Amino acid sequence: MRIKTAAKINLALDVTGQLPDGYHSIESVFQTVGLYDDIDVMPADGITIECELPAQFADSDPIPCDERNIAYKAARLFFDTYGGSGCHIRIVKGIPSQAGMGGGSTDAAAVLYCLNELTGAGASPEELARLGKKLGADVPFFFTGGTAYVGGIGEEVRRIGDYSGRTLVIAKGAEGVSTAQAYRSIDALTSPVHPQTAELADAIENAPDEAYRYFGNLFEQAVQLAEVDDIKAKMLAAGALSSVMTGSGSAVFGLFTDRAAAEKCAAELEGAGYFAAVCETVGRSFINK
Repeated sequence: MRIKTAAKINLALDVTGQLPDGYHSIESVFQTVGLYDDIDVMPADGITIECELPAQFADSDPIPCDERNIAYKAARLFFDTYGGSGCHIRIVKGIPSQAGMGGGSTDAAAVLYCLNELTGAGASPEELARLGKKLGADVPFFFTGGTAYVGGIGEEVRRIGDYSGRTLVIAKGAEGVSTAQAYRSIDALTSPVHPQTAELADAIENAPDEAYRYFGNLFEQAVQLAEVDDIKAKMLAAGALSSVMTGSGSAVFGLFTDRAAAEKCAAELEGAGYFAAVCETVGRSFINK
């Protein structure tokens, strides 16, 4: 089975507390976007995995192509739960890693989705989401996709109004961000300014053209990267309505109303040495090929 599986961005991301088990509770608005990894899943003996990375990802974003890969772990978890003999997984990356875009989580969700179809296990999306939670906090969202209000540690997902079809530029420099270190930096903040996540969700439902006014990310106050600041400045100078880091970093998205301005901005960012792509917000995670 061959599918494309989408990246996500956080239109807003707030950290609301630390739980006794060490995890952090969040409030966020997640959005799937039209940057994709290609996933092929084929029946095989045992579990094997191969990864193909574009040249601009290869140096800064090493990805393990063995049992450490979350897609491999997803296959192992699926077979342990529903039975099965094995599979070969091929991943062609189009989503940068260490970017706050859920590249690993969407791959894991895609593997669970494909194996459910291939084996006829008959698990519902809700059952697959509960299984995916064991792999990572962002995995359940991809069984909903589109625009969603997310709480808990990422497992509480509620679909909200349709925010698809919006033009974005997404860019990332060479610097990556360790999620663990980013959360430690969050814990060290004093008197942080919290994003207006609930207001954003309401605006998407009732005044979507004004929703960008509520974009925000608490991690920007904790993770201070020169590349992030430079990308944001370039996007705003090129006409972005808003420019915000996604996740715990280090990718940045800018919202544009003019496709030509977005294309020009992406070209300027590429010329400055960044990965940059123009895409749109999309309403689902998986596209069958």
